[in-house]
Amino acid sequence: MDIKMVVFDMAGTTVDENNLVYKTLQKSINLAGFDFSLDQVLDQGAGKEKKQAIRDILATFANVEKESVIDEIYSDFIVSLTLAYQEAEIFPQPNSFELFLELKRRNILAVLNTGYDRKTAMSILKKLGWRIGVDFDALVTASDVRKNRPEPDMIAFAMDQFNIQDSRSVVKIGDSTIDIMEGKNAGCGLSIGITTGAHTSQQLLTVKPDYVINNLSELPALLNYPINV
Repeated sequence: MDIKMVVFDMAGTTVDENNLVYKTLQKSINLAGFDFSLDQVLDQGAGKEKKQAIRDILATFANVEKESVIDEIYSDFIVSLTLAYQEAEIFPQPNSFELFLELKRRNILAVLNTGYDRKTAMSILKKLGWRIGVDFDALVTASDVRKNRPEPDMIAFAMDQFNIQDSRSVVKIGDSTIDIMEGKNAGCGLSIGITTGAHTSQQLLTVKPDYVINNLSELPALLNYPINV
């Protein structure tokens, strides 16, 4: 394969925040009168645009579809998450920055995409000290497109930015089943799961990824570049 772009999820894939976003989401939902476990939140919410995550969690586990309830929870979540990220320590996932450098050396684009809105994503990048166009090539967020994961819009948006026509030259990697579904729906050459975040290897395998890896250092060999990062 002539790989031109790798699209990475953020939280759980390239960013280590110990499931902070989903713990915050769980807290905001339960403050509204529910009693969901973190596993339930991860099951229906991982990787999704966060209002849609709330919508799916409530519909699945409480048969609640009232938009006013969803809007109230989402508003509390956004405020709480901003405060949580200000206070919490977050780190790059092991080998993420080194991998970006190696991809640049190989003339392969590194793009981050996320179910966060752009404001939240930018605040995370600022805390990490990562710069768009310097440390990696582009950022695509849930607020940049009309349809979010598992729809392919964010990947298509990234391809358009760099005039990439053939989705088979794109690799998608993420830590949730919906990341893999997004890659498959976009027609990516490879859709890869990683076990550093929301979902286990067993969960990732339910959506038939091309590979499941345990560390970003394993990725280059899958791109036919047997190197150490």
